[in-house]
Amino acid sequence: MGKLLCIIPARGGSKRIPHKNILPFKGKPIIAYTIETVKESGIADEIMVSTDDKEIADIAMKYGAKFPFRRCDKTANDVCGVADVLVEVVNQYKKNGREFDYVLCVYATNPLLRKECLQEAFEKLKSNPDAESISTIEVYSYPPQRGMIIREDGFMVMNQPEYYSARSQDLPKLYHDSCQFFLFKTEALLRDKKLYTQHSLPYIIKESESQDIDTLEDWKLMEMKYDLMHNKE
Repeated sequence: MGKLLCIIPARGGSKRIPHKNILPFKGKPIIAYTIETVKESGIADEIMVSTDDKEIADIAMKYGAKFPFRRCDKTANDVCGVADVLVEVVNQYKKNGREFDYVLCVYATNPLLRKECLQEAFEKLKSNPDAESISTIEVYSYPPQRGMIIREDGFMVMNQPEYYSARSQDLPKLYHDSCQFFLFKTEALLRDKKLYTQHSLPYIIKESESQDIDTLEDWKLMEMKYDLMHNKE
């Protein structure tokens, strides 16, 4: 079957919403939802939090994650990529004599995550011998080919004017990262050191099932989507 390590990146230096990874969301720290959902999915052999912040580590451990080592200063700044954090963690585990066949990266601010998605994605990756990774994406709600830009003189123009006469339904769908999870075969992650490997599968989710949080308005949208998701159940 193969062993799976779940890594939750959660540095303490969030600037736009200070300490957003552990702020209360519907009665408990928002990181708790991620930890609990991964545990309920049953796919992870170990769930760990990668952080430079003791308070985040303490809260994560309270809800069942492990904190075997502190994130180094190099990967704790706001310019380091997530892939670098994952590689650091995997290599540290290897130094400690533990290796995993798969690596799951799940973001800390993720209360919309569903255990069924994790289970389905893991099965999809394992059943495709050519696939090296799988990650959540969602379709742009409006075709970006018809996007506008504002010039330096203040006037707007189409960024791709060749699509002026194109009907929206005739344009190919484009997708973007939905900020939920990335799941890798470990050897591919260590080889490419990127979130998207050479052979990456899509796991498509709805816009209502994901929400990146950079502003307080984003936080409110997350609350609305959470209520909508759980009122349906």
